[in-house]
Amino acid sequence: MRKNFKAQAIALTMMAMPLMASASEADLLKRLDRMAEEVEQLRAELAATRKKTDTVEQRQDALAAVAPVASTEVASASPMSLGPNTVLSSYGEVNYSRPSKDASRSKADVARAVIGITHRFDEKTKMVAEFEWEHAVTSATDKGETAVEQLYIEREFNNGLRAKGGLFLIPAGLLNTNHEPTAYYGVFRNFVETAIIPSTWREAGLGLSSTFDNGLSWDTGLTTGFDLTKWDASSTDGRTSPLSSIHQEGQQAKSRDLSVFGALNWRGVPGLLLGGSVFTGKAGHKTADFAAQDARITIWDLHARYTPGKWDLSALYARGTISNTTALNQTFAGQPTPVPSSFYGWYAQAAYQLWKSSDYTLTPFLRFEKYNTGNSYSGLNIATGPNEGVWTIGTNFNIGEGVVLKADYQKFKQDKTRDRLDLGLGYDF
Repeated sequence: MRKNFKAQAIALTMMAMPLMASASEADLLKRLDRMAEEVEQLRAELAATRKKTDTVEQRQDALAAVAPVASTEVASASPMSLGPNTVLSSYGEVNYSRPSKDASRSKADVARAVIGITHRFDEKTKMVAEFEWEHAVTSATDKGETAVEQLYIEREFNNGLRAKGGLFLIPAGLLNTNHEPTAYYGVFRNFVETAIIPSTWREAGLGLSSTFDNGLSWDTGLTTGFDLTKWDASSTDGRTSPLSSIHQEGQQAKSRDLSVFGALNWRGVPGLLLGGSVFTGKAGHKTADFAAQDARITIWDLHARYTPGKWDLSALYARGTISNTTALNQTFAGQPTPVPSSFYGWYAQAAYQLWKSSDYTLTPFLRFEKYNTGNSYSGLNIATGPNEGVWTIGTNFNIGEGVVLKADYQKFKQDKTRDRLDLGLGYDF
C-alpha cells in the first residue's frame, strides 16, 4: 500500500508540473498536500470496506455451519415444520347403519381414523408409516383398536427396482392397498375383500417391485404369514372371515414358517387394469402338540377394472384354501366353527358419473357379490356354509378431491335380517 501511495504522489506531481509556470512553489506544495490527504482518506475507506466484507463472510460461514443443527432441533420439536421432505396424511370415516327388519339395532360408528407420515431421506429412499384407531375408543373394556397399519423403508435403485422392508400391505385384490373411503363405492368395503381377502392385510418382511414401460408391474416378497394356532372354534370370527381371525399384523408374529407372495398388474391400455395375486405359506409353525403343524394357507385372486369415460367397471374373484386340517378339525368336534378347507368370493360392480358441477360429483353404483367363508371342510361331516349373495345400490357424492358422502342399501339373499340402509362420511388427504 505504501508503494502505491508513492506512485500516486508521483503521478499527481507530474500532473501538477504544467501549473508551476503560473503558480508559486508554495501554492504547488499546498495542492500536493491536499491530494495526498484525499488519497489517504480513500485508502482508509477501502480498508474499512474490506474489514466489513470479511466480517460478513465470517458470519455467513458461521451460520452455514450452525444451520443443519438448528434444522434438526426444529424438526424434533415440531413435526409440522419438517419441511418438504416429510408429508403428513390422514383418512377416516364415520358410518351409520339402520337394519330394515329391526331398527333397534341401528348404530353409528367412528369406524376409523388414520394418521400417516412419509419422510423422504433422499430422492430414492423413504419411510412410510400409518397409525390407525378404530371404533373411537380403545381400552380394556371397549371395542376400539389401535394399530400400526404400515411401517417400512423403501429404496429405489437406478434400474427402477424398488426394495422395501418392514410392515407393509400385501398387494392382493383391488382394495387392500387402496382402501381409503374416497377410493371405493359404498359406505362399507365390499364383503369379498373383507371376508375372503382380509381388509388392510399387512405382513412384516421384505418386498421387491418394479414397473415396465409397457404398463406391466410386479411385486414379490418374503413375509410372515398366518397363525393357525390362534383359531378359536368356539367363536364365530372364523365364519365371518377365516383369515382375519388368524392374521398376525406384525404383533410378535410367529415366524417359524414364512410365506411368499407375488402379484402382476397390467395397465397397458388407458383406463384398463388387469391383474392377479397369490400368497402362500405354512401356518402351523411346528407348534408342539398342535394337530395341524403342516397346514398350508394359500389365497389368490384375479381382478379387472375399466374406466371408459364416465363409467367405472370392476370385477374380482378370490379363493383361499387351508390344507392338512383333518386332525385339527377332529379336535373341534361339537364346536360351531371348524377350520374350512376352502372359501371363495366374487363380485361385479358398475358405477357411472351422473353429475358433475364445480367441486361436486355424483356417482351412483350397483354391485352384486357372492361369497362363502365355509365352502368345504376336511375331517368332519359338516354342512358347508351358505353361498351368500348381496346386492348393493347406492351413490357416492364427492366434494372436491378429499371428502365423500355416501349412501347405499344392501339386500342379502340368505340372511335377510341383515338388509340395511347405510350412510357414511369419509375424507382422505
